[in-house]
Amino acid sequence: MKHLILLLATLLSPFHGMAQVLDTLRHEVVLETSMGNVRIVLHNETPLHRDNFLKLVREGYYDGNLFHRVISSFMIQTGDSTSRHAQPGAPAGDYSPDYTLPAEIRYPALYHHRGAVAAARESDDVNPEHRSSASQFYIVYGRRFNEDMLDQVQARLDKATKGKVTIPPALREAYYKKGGTPHLDGQYTVFGEVVEGMDVVQAIQNVETDAHDRPLQDVRILRAVVVK
Repeated sequence: MKHLILLLATLLSPFHGMAQVLDTLRHEVVLETSMGNVRIVLHNETPLHRDNFLKLVREGYYDGNLFHRVISSFMIQTGDSTSRHAQPGAPAGDYSPDYTLPAEIRYPALYHHRGAVAAARESDDVNPEHRSSASQFYIVYGRRFNEDMLDQVQARLDKATKGKVTIPPALREAYYKKGGTPHLDGQYTVFGEVVEGMDVVQAIQNVETDAHDRPLQDVRILRAVVVK
């Protein structure tokens, strides 16, 4: 009986759920947007972000959300559920659920290449642990970088991270050939990447925006669906 009780305690323990970390399925989500579909694969190397994102998608959290912050040659951002009711021209992007996620930064394995999906967060001065927003995320578009530009980015990273983040040769080549936003590396959690629909991402990041970086014509997620 004692051994049975111990076994039941183990099975009911909150740590038993950590088996989800071993999930080997490459989960995929499709964002059906007003400008086309974007298919995202989630990284198993960031299980907390993966599972939280899947939970919110299944609950319908993202359905109707605006891309409330769009910056050309940089990224598109969404995840404020109150933005679905935002009036034209009103600022949006201040809301996310009242919890945060521990950083799961897996640099340089996961980096800010074009198409990377990463969690937004509060700034370093109020968030030194780089904890992620529960719901807000961005998709990288970025730009291509030559060697001089990458040297400037490295200097910026040295200052921001006290020399802890270095762009290795393989990533320098990737930023030169494909592009991205290397100045964010090692500071934000990258938890997925676009595998279909980068043309849609490109079109969204090119829309005309106001002084708050909100598109003048609403671009929204009509529905987010777990497809795998």
